Amino acid sequence: MAQRSGQEDPERYLFVDRAVVYNPAAQADWTAKRLVWIPSERNGFEAASVREERGDEVVVELAENGKKAVVNKDDIQKMNPPKFSKVEDMAELTCLNEASVLHNLKDRYYSGLIYTYSGLFCVVINPYKNLPIYSENIIEMYRGKKRHEMPPHIYAISESAYRCMLQDREDQSILCTGESGAGKTENTKKVIQYLAHVASSHKGRKDHNTPPESPKPVKQQAQNAVSGSLFYGELERQLLQANPILEAFGNAKTVKNDNSSRFGKFIRINFDVTGYIVGANIETYLLEKSRAIRQAKDERTFHVFYQLLAGAGEHLKSDLLLEGFNSYRFMSNGNITIPGQQDKDNFQETMDAMNIMSFGHEEILSMLKVVSSVLQFGNISFKKERNSDQASMPDNTAAQKLCHLLGLNVMEFTRAILSPRIKVGRDYVQKAQTKEQADFAVEALGKATYERLFRWLVHRINKALDRTKRQGASFIGILDIAGFEIFQLNSFEQMCINYTNEKLQQLFNHTMFILEQEEYQREGIEWSFIDFGLDLQPCIDLIERPANPPGVLALLDEECWFPKATDKSFIDKLSQEQGTHSKFQKPRQLKDKADFCIIHYAGKVDYKADEWLMKNMDPLNDNVASLLHQSTDKFVGELWKDEIQTIQRASFYDNVTSLDDPEVDRIVGLDQVAGMNETAFGATYKTKKGMFRTVGQLYKESLTKLMATLRNTNPNFVRCIIPNHEKRAGKLEPHLVLDQLRCNGVLEGIRICRQGFPNRIVFQEFRQRYEILTPNAIPKGFMDGKQACERMIHALELDPNLFRIGQSKIFFRTGVLAHLEEERDLKITDIIIYFQSVCRGYLARKAFAKKQQQLSALKVLQRNCAAYLKLRHWQWWRLFTKVKPLLQVTRQEEEMQAKDEELVKTKERQLKVENELVEMERKHQQLIEEKNILAEQLHAETELFAEAEEMRVRLLSRKQELEEILHDLESRVEEEEERNQSMQNEKKKMQSHIQDLEEQLDEEEAARQKLQLDKVTAEAKIKKMEEDILMLEDHNSKFLKEKKLLEDRIGEMTSQLTEEEEKAKNLGKVKNKQELMMVDLEERLKKEEKTRQELEKAKRKLDAETTDLQDQIAELQAQIEELKIQLSKKEEELQASLARSDDETLQKNNALKQVRELQAHLAELQEDLESEKMCRSKAEKLKRDLSEELEALKTELEDTLDTTAAQQELRSKREQEVAELKKAIDDETRNHEAQIQEVRQRHGTALEEVSEQLEQAKRFKANLEKNKQSLESENKELAVDVKSLQQLKGESEHKRKKLESQLQEFMSRTTEVERVKAELSERSHRLQTELDNASALLEESEKKGVKLAKEADKLNSKLQDSEELRQEETRQKLNLSGQIRQLEVERSALLEQQEEDEEARRNLEKQLQTVQAQLFETKKKLDEDVGSLEGLEEVKRKLQKDMELTTQRLEEKTMSMDKMEKTKNRLQQELDDLMVDLDHQRQIVSSLEKKQKKFDQLLAEEKTISARYAEERDRAEAEAREKDTKALSMARALEEALEAKEELERFNKQLRAEMEDLMSSKDDVGKNVHELEKSKRTLEQQVEEMRTQLEELEDELQATEDAKLRLEVNMQAMKAQFERDLTARDEQGEEKKRSLVKQVREMEAELEDERKQRTLAVAAKKKLEMDLNELEGQIQAANKGRDEAVKQLKKLQAQTKDYQRELEEARASRDEIFTQSKENEKKLKGLEAEILQLQEDHAASERARRHAEQERDELADEISNSASGKSSLLEEKRRMEARITQLEEELEEEQGNMELLNDRFRKSCLQVDNLSTELTAERSTAQKSENARQQMERQNKDLKGKLAELEATVKLKFKASITALEAKILQLEEQMEQEAKERAAANKIVRRTEKKLKEVMMQVEDERRHADQYKEQMEKANSRMKQLKRQLEEAEEEATRANATRRKLQRELDDATEGSEGLTREVNSLKNRLRRGGPVSSFSSNRSGRRNLNLDGASVDMSDDDADSRAGDFNDTQPTNAE
Repeated sequence: MAQRSGQEDPERYLFVDRAVVYNPAAQADWTAKRLVWIPSERNGFEAASVREERGDEVVVELAENGKKAVVNKDDIQKMNPPKFSKVEDMAELTCLNEASVLHNLKDRYYSGLIYTYSGLFCVVINPYKNLPIYSENIIEMYRGKKRHEMPPHIYAISESAYRCMLQDREDQSILCTGESGAGKTENTKKVIQYLAHVASSHKGRKDHNTPPESPKPVKQQAQNAVSGSLFYGELERQLLQANPILEAFGNAKTVKNDNSSRFGKFIRINFDVTGYIVGANIETYLLEKSRAIRQAKDERTFHVFYQLLAGAGEHLKSDLLLEGFNSYRFMSNGNITIPGQQDKDNFQETMDAMNIMSFGHEEILSMLKVVSSVLQFGNISFKKERNSDQASMPDNTAAQKLCHLLGLNVMEFTRAILSPRIKVGRDYVQKAQTKEQADFAVEALGKATYERLFRWLVHRINKALDRTKRQGASFIGILDIAGFEIFQLNSFEQMCINYTNEKLQQLFNHTMFILEQEEYQREGIEWSFIDFGLDLQPCIDLIERPANPPGVLALLDEECWFPKATDKSFIDKLSQEQGTHSKFQKPRQLKDKADFCIIHYAGKVDYKADEWLMKNMDPLNDNVASLLHQSTDKFVGELWKDEIQTIQRASFYDNVTSLDDPEVDRIVGLDQVAGMNETAFGATYKTKKGMFRTVGQLYKESLTKLMATLRNTNPNFVRCIIPNHEKRAGKLEPHLVLDQLRCNGVLEGIRICRQGFPNRIVFQEFRQRYEILTPNAIPKGFMDGKQACERMIHALELDPNLFRIGQSKIFFRTGVLAHLEEERDLKITDIIIYFQSVCRGYLARKAFAKKQQQLSALKVLQRNCAAYLKLRHWQWWRLFTKVKPLLQVTRQEEEMQAKDEELVKTKERQLKVENELVEMERKHQQLIEEKNILAEQLHAETELFAEAEEMRVRLLSRKQELEEILHDLESRVEEEEERNQSMQNEKKKMQSHIQDLEEQLDEEEAARQKLQLDKVTAEAKIKKMEEDILMLEDHNSKFLKEKKLLEDRIGEMTSQLTEEEEKAKNLGKVKNKQELMMVDLEERLKKEEKTRQELEKAKRKLDAETTDLQDQIAELQAQIEELKIQLSKKEEELQASLARSDDETLQKNNALKQVRELQAHLAELQEDLESEKMCRSKAEKLKRDLSEELEALKTELEDTLDTTAAQQELRSKREQEVAELKKAIDDETRNHEAQIQEVRQRHGTALEEVSEQLEQAKRFKANLEKNKQSLESENKELAVDVKSLQQLKGESEHKRKKLESQLQEFMSRTTEVERVKAELSERSHRLQTELDNASALLEESEKKGVKLAKEADKLNSKLQDSEELRQEETRQKLNLSGQIRQLEVERSALLEQQEEDEEARRNLEKQLQTVQAQLFETKKKLDEDVGSLEGLEEVKRKLQKDMELTTQRLEEKTMSMDKMEKTKNRLQQELDDLMVDLDHQRQIVSSLEKKQKKFDQLLAEEKTISARYAEERDRAEAEAREKDTKALSMARALEEALEAKEELERFNKQLRAEMEDLMSSKDDVGKNVHELEKSKRTLEQQVEEMRTQLEELEDELQATEDAKLRLEVNMQAMKAQFERDLTARDEQGEEKKRSLVKQVREMEAELEDERKQRTLAVAAKKKLEMDLNELEGQIQAANKGRDEAVKQLKKLQAQTKDYQRELEEARASRDEIFTQSKENEKKLKGLEAEILQLQEDHAASERARRHAEQERDELADEISNSASGKSSLLEEKRRMEARITQLEEELEEEQGNMELLNDRFRKSCLQVDNLSTELTAERSTAQKSENARQQMERQNKDLKGKLAELEATVKLKFKASITALEAKILQLEEQMEQEAKERAAANKIVRRTEKKLKEVMMQVEDERRHADQYKEQMEKANSRMKQLKRQLEEAEEEATRANATRRKLQRELDDATEGSEGLTREVNSLKNRLRRGGPVSSFSSNRSGRRNLNLDGASVDMSDDDADSRAGDFNDTQPTNAE
């Protein structure tokens, strides 16, 4: 079971190829051949097809070779359909029987699929080869998956156990059971591997760069799979490596298994609350230590011996004194290798595993020394001295090696072995030992040392694996115990192993069958208790019962108490006590090979009881044990420490008398086995002084503990099956597998899984988990859990057969909960998908809005950049940008004052904040102190709690130990009391027996005296008698002569009569015997009835006891729950303490976080410094720019403003201001630099200090608080620095605000213009959005319409599929009903057979009466004849033979009764299977009905959605029309605006001309400057207003143009789509019209064909009626002919030879009649079945027709409602198309059905003809038989006449011939009676055939009526088809009308497009006019509302008009300055 190669595909060994399974050819073959399973000696069962049925027998044809065979009907088992081939769960099989289960397992096994589910458990068949299905990828495949989602696997069982443990918080156990070699150990390794991978707490265990695994042997796969440290954590690796160590020391090769576990282990893996592995513990049971000293043939000792000898290096061999394989006596078979295994490699792997388990080098070496010493024990040899029995050791080399290895003194060791000190009274005496005693002592020491080493090894592994002081939250237990063993020689170990397996199988049966059904009854579910007959308690009681009568173990313990007891006395006592037990038998083998036999569940096992007493006591040599305890080797001393300290042992040499006896069988000494105490009760438990503990007792106690732990867990069973005993891959022995399946209760487990309710769930959990599926079923508010569940189930619409509601739980059949889980997952996925879609939509809308904002911002930037590029080289613009900031210099002083006031306020706030900070720090320190005090208190409390917890644990363990001791003592006391009572009873019996014997002695003495007196009298009488005898002899001689004469006469007379009398006597005795048998049978019946009544009473008593036990269990459960509550409270306290510790850790983390925050704060300060530097650089740049601008202004001012004095004064003032500004800026920069330097210095010092403090904090974590205080002080300084920096930053911000305030005035002017523009843009934007929305809505509606059409098509197809499924289900139902009818027919046939049997019984009774009369006559004759005693003896012998014959007949009758019972059981099973199938079909039907309802709901929703979309489309069209009108109005407004613009341009030209005139008049400028400026400003305002209006109009124009273009594009697209749709629909409509016309024509043709066929059928029926009339006439003629033949028979005479020939012919004809009648019956049955199928097909066709009519009516309704609109027309058209296709399909089906009906009708006609011919043949045979009978009667009369003549003439001479003739007459009469019976049977058959013919006639009449009805229905269908044609024509007319409306719409569209083209032309002409407008064009071209200029960090918003007006202003001022 390991991975073989990386190249093989693992899925081949997991998944079934469904293409092969779902093969239609195989399905057809199965249905055609009626395949069944028949029993086979070679293959278990073979496939065969039923050919013929002959009553209880069936003729079958084998599928493999085509041979025919006759099989009993009860032995046949049904075959499943091919779709169930290789099914993963055998509970899904329709026919559940042994053959189907075996076939499924065999098919899967040969396909490489070794795992199969069998209801609630898993079946595994050992493949005997490596499979690639245990890799890490496979583990990941099964991880987190449910059982039904993946194929069967041990990983799936492990995953389900792990998930149940996490979800239900219930401990789990995985029990791998099976015979030895079935693969239990390998499966347990795979379970551990899976759990170590899934529940590993080691993160990052996977390394993707690791190479793939190389192929490994089966045994080491688990450890190799995880050998790298990259895959698992340390604990998981150690857990996996514990197996190789235990296998090396505890496994061995046996005949059945190369790696057989010779000990049992229970691996308990502990998990925490989160599901991670926190530790593990291994408990071991009964190591087979005797294997260390001797092995059977072809078997090995433990693996470690071979590994050590093969894998040890030279240095290690010399250290351990190792030799070759054949030099050790304890390795009796030498070096036996295991195929595919290398002991050397395995030794290295064991050493690696020990290193991973952290074994020290010294520990490993000490262990290996002990292993070597065990081998050396076997090499010590003893010899018998010559003159005495004393043993001696001539060669002590082996002893020296042993002592060197174990650290002992050689002399002391040899003395302790050969002459040990034994206690005699109070003194110790040395006693010499015999050779046998010495050998036994050495072997016992070898076994004991190896056992102690193994126990130490297990303890050491547990120490490494158990990481936690406390137990985990829950655990998973994995049981791997030695499998059931049946060897040639079975000893004490085999009995213990088989006893364990018996207990495990009983646990399985109890949990699977009894507990399951008890829970049904407890919950009040309707359930009839099923007894599966799998109770193993009798066998367990036979082994473990303590008394009344005592079991095997109790008797063995009892024998161990007696000093002179032997194995033979034990066997005698066992057979005496348990000889009558049902499970105990005498051995089948010879006494040398076996002593007794026990019938286990897996078979009979013969046990040999050699040395059982010694094995049970396990005696040891005290002297050697004390030496080993005092060994110089510490390891050896530790191994033997408990032997001396804790045990007061019964000496090895207690019985001195036993030393004289040379037999080894007798007990040499006793031992109190203390070694097992640790495993059974823990190291703390010590036995009392003198307390005797046997191996059997300890094993029984450990086993009861194991069973208790398993009962407290939820068991998961894995049934391992061995396929063959040859260990060959790919071979499966069917009978072996069948025996294991029967023993394991696989079939019964599947049956209860199918019939019962294996899944159950508590009400609250069901509501919590599945309420999502029924959201509105439960109203708000409180509701009882049961009521809520009932409502939920009603809402879920589950089939009532699928669930049961109990008192506290709801129960489900298999698969229902999985179905609900799938629906829940689908619902949750739908909700999450909907949630995701909403989230995505929200995010997409946000992103879209952001993009829109970015687009608008980009447009503004582009406009401003374009404006700036135009104006930057314009001198007046430069002057404006430089002068504008200087206009608001006068406000600086006010701002400075305001800033000073703000500074004062901020300083006050700062002081307040500092005070608050000081208070907070003080409070913080107080809190820290309080926290420290609380932490100390918590620490103290946790210590106290831990001490209390330890005390509690100790007390609990002590309490448990004491309770166990008390329990043991009580059981001992009870046993002793029982023994005492039994002994007293025996004593009383013995006393009474002695009294009886004394009385008998007295009576015998009296009788002896009487006899002596009688003897004397008798002797005298004898003398007299002798004299009388002499006299009588003389008389006798005379009488003898006379007697001879008389005897001759009597002989002549008797010889004639004897033969006749013998026959009569025989008949009489037969009659008497039969009467006696009848009486006996009646008595037996009465007895059976009485026993049945007694059994019922016992059953009632048992039921009462079970109810009492259930009550007790409930009380115990309540106590357990209380204890659990207490535990949970304590766990909560623990969690609270843990939470406190977590709080402390959180506080520490917070302190560290504060340090990190300070570091981050420093980094922020650095960033602030850098930002200040940047600001400074920007300020310097600003300064340079201002200086440059000032110089430029100077030059310009010098050029322009030289003339006026006022301007010079202004200039001087501005220069002074500039100089002041320069000085202020310089001062500020100097101050700023100084402050920055100071900040830098402070920052540098602060950084140095912080870095030093951080280093100190890292080095000294303990002094965190001191460092924290220093950091806080430095933090204050930093805060001051930060505040100063913030002040500087504030000042710079104030400056920036001043610059911004200069721009505010400029901004205020543009606000009004912006408002107007914004309003216009908003209007245009709204229009655009509305148009876009309308177009989008239209597109969406069209898309949705297309989608809806597609969905409707899909739904129609689904409907068709569902209808097909429904039809298939109806067919299946009809087939089932046909099967039920067949069963009823069989039942009636059985009843008829019973009636015939009763008639035969009556005939026998009549014969008996006649025989009784004859007997009466013979008795009279017997009274007359006295000398016929010898004849009577012969008669007696014959009667004995007759008795034997009758007994044989009785046995045959009983066999037939058994067969009848078998048939009854088989029929019951078939009925159960049929009921299961019915339930399944009901489920399918209910699911289909649900789907149909859902589909109807979906259809209704789709209709509402389509109606809504139609309304939306109408609205969108109306809105589009409104928008068209708006666009036209906008175009008119545009034209008006353009006209206004032209007028404004003209006015502008006039104003410019006036301006030029004003400029020309230079003389008047100086005077009228102020007036001109005023007029100029007013004109500028007017111009600005005009320009804004123009721009607005241009924007509106552009918006309308864009909207118009979009409308045109949308209209064109719509138009194109509309045209395409219309053309496509027209084409579709025409095609459908053609197809409909074709279909109508085809239907008419089919109707005509059907009419013709009907007429033909009517004619055929008339012919049949005529034939029947003719048949009746023939029958009458035959009757007449028979009467005539009877008359003629009287005349005919013939000889005896002719008569015999005719007799033989009559018999042959009778056989032929019977065969023909059976065939006729079969044919009639087939005809009936075919007629039923015809009726069912007809009914199905009628239903389909009605369905078609309904759909046609719906179509008509839909067509009538089609005038509502174009969209609805199209949808209805689609529906019509889909339904027309459906109608076509249904018509095709009806045609097929009609053809089938015609074919069946023809067949029935042919069969009727055949029947008529067979009837004629039967009549002829009947006539022949009647002729023969008449001939026989005639011959009979003739013979009688002849007999009368013969009697008259030759009575005395021919008596013998007369008797012979009479015998022949009797035979002939019997033959006549038989033929009469046969004739009566033939008449019966004729009557039956006549009845069946009448039934056929009735069926024909029914078919005629159905045909008439069908004709009427077809006529109705024709009329409806005509209606459909009319409706189609109306629909075509409506389509033409729709085409006309479409054309109108196209015309309107064309008109609209022409109008839009005209509008575009007008817009283009307007644009051309605007461009020709001269200087205005330059302004109009720069269409922009707002331009953003980024100058010196301030944004300036202004329009083009403002810029032009300013430019004009400068133009006006320039000439004035020049003047």
